[in-house]
Amino acid sequence: MAENTLSLTLPQGLQATNGGLFISRGVGTHPRRVIDSFELLYVKKGTLGIEEAGQQFLVGAEETLVLWPGREHGGTMPYTPDLQFFWAHFLLPERRVSQGKPRQSELLLDVPQHARVARAEQMSGLFRRFLNEQELLGERQVPMSLMMMQMLWEVANSRAVGAAGPVADGSAAVLAARAEALICTGFAGPISTSSIAAQLGCNSDYLGRVFRSLYRCTLTEAIHTRRLRQATALLADGKATLEAVAAQCGFDDAGYFRRLFKRSTGMTPQAYRRLHMRVHVNTG
Repeated sequence: MAENTLSLTLPQGLQATNGGLFISRGVGTHPRRVIDSFELLYVKKGTLGIEEAGQQFLVGAEETLVLWPGREHGGTMPYTPDLQFFWAHFLLPERRVSQGKPRQSELLLDVPQHARVARAEQMSGLFRRFLNEQELLGERQVPMSLMMMQMLWEVANSRAVGAAGPVADGSAAVLAARAEALICTGFAGPISTSSIAAQLGCNSDYLGRVFRSLYRCTLTEAIHTRRLRQATALLADGKATLEAVAAQCGFDDAGYFRRLFKRSTGMTPQAYRRLHMRVHVNTG
């Protein structure tokens, strides 16, 4: 009789344990502690200020941070009112330094500690599924560990972010985080450095310096990055015209949008759409 059961060897060592979604009330800071597992944080909104073993991080929206077991970590600034982040713990009981090429049965991932997620919608969806499985099925090791591997795969295929320097002035960090939050919510409208400064009641030059020192980019660059990230999602959807995509992302000039998009991605919006459009057709 033919064999009808497919036997697979799961990735060795990784065990997901539990996870959750933290929603800030605008008070308090991340607790200072040492944990015995890895923890993957994914910020949905706002900015999380945290340090681990003396290294400081500002984790913004659509960014991840991996905290290591045995290293003390804790908050460096008060929770911002809009802060929301997913978290999940996992174990690697047999951590080994890879020697040479991995065996064919092994999967080698290089996961940066702090990264800007390339596919934010995918990461959010994975975390929602992870928490849904936890709620419905309890802490089932196999399905949760598989989803944990998917999340780490997404991080491994994302861009690493340099660690922030020391945050000497907590009020400056909060000001920069509020500016970043305004960009995330208002990028589709007529937003600029001066309009953000006006909303926050501060000098635009000062705000620009503070923002750049913490996020390693200018406010204008941050606005463009957020607009282009939204544009990639709309282009992949394949429904709106390029002019409509430009307008929905806050660009008044479709030609400028095309030039900026190509400079950022290395391809035109049309080429990106052809490459990424989510169309699957089955014929019988």
